[in-house]
Amino acid sequence: MAILVTGAAGFIGHALSSALLAHGEEVVGIDDLNAYYEPALKEARAADLSRRFGERFTLLRLDFSDTDALKRALAPFSLAKIAHMGAQAGVRHSLAHPEDYVRSNLAGHLNMLELARARAVPLVYASSSSVYGSNRKLPFSVEDRADHPVSFYAATKRADELMSEAYSHLYKIPQTGLRFFTVYGPWGRPDMTPWIFTEAILSGRPITLFNNGRISRDFTYIDDVVEGIMAALDRSPKEHGAPKPGGSRAPHAIYNLGNSRSEALGKLVTAIEDATGRKAAINFGPMQPGDVEDTFADISESERDLGYRPQTALATGIANFVRWFRGYREL
Repeated sequence: MAILVTGAAGFIGHALSSALLAHGEEVVGIDDLNAYYEPALKEARAADLSRRFGERFTLLRLDFSDTDALKRALAPFSLAKIAHMGAQAGVRHSLAHPEDYVRSNLAGHLNMLELARARAVPLVYASSSSVYGSNRKLPFSVEDRADHPVSFYAATKRADELMSEAYSHLYKIPQTGLRFFTVYGPWGRPDMTPWIFTEAILSGRPITLFNNGRISRDFTYIDDVVEGIMAALDRSPKEHGAPKPGGSRAPHAIYNLGNSRSEALGKLVTAIEDATGRKAAINFGPMQPGDVEDTFADISESERDLGYRPQTALATGIANFVRWFRGYREL
């Protein structure tokens, strides 16, 4: 029996697959290795898993929103659980290419729900702190309203949560939605701030702090996030009628996976400067469409139910990322 991991050549999917395989599991990964960001990085992640774990890792190269291709590819495999980490990411990309998000985040999520129903297996899926949208209350709690997204990406992730709620109610599928907060670390994504700033600083190019630098994020290290996902895979919500985190009375729970600290972008810049030994040239710019000023995770339910306790300070995590980045880029 294998665990299915979608987005297995993505940042979080690769890290999760690595952890599952290291624990002795067999992993069937799905990824279409699309060109949203450099496919060579995705190929390198997939190659890393194959090199270290051999035949216990299988990568199916397909678009999981393609229903017929998905059914054909998975027919030979027996699945114990589904970890649906794949999605079309990126707030700014969603402004120009909303159709990508309909296909991957809506149709793709529906396919995972149907797969979980057909195979009678639990589903853990990736949501996002972006669902909190224009919420001004800090820290963000899973009990807060999430009805006012400020990007189409956020709207699709919230829609995924509602689709999962309906399927859990109708078909009693145990599901756990995980709202990730600015995940960073080795093998990270080139479209995210830690990579963008590190690459610019090492290249001697200026960085831009939007909203004139008045932005704070709950930066969460990849290893801490993976521990939370692993715990969610091991602890499926029960069908007992009592409300779960997020308010569902079906076997569907929603948790925040953040570092439970809201840290200014300036602190991230300082951590990168310290790790690279170089000073940043800084420009300031206006707030970008679809962005928010602050994110901050209330992780009390995650601590209680999943034993989730993030350990990695920003300076430590960034030092690890910069070390990996220099090796990857041969700098």
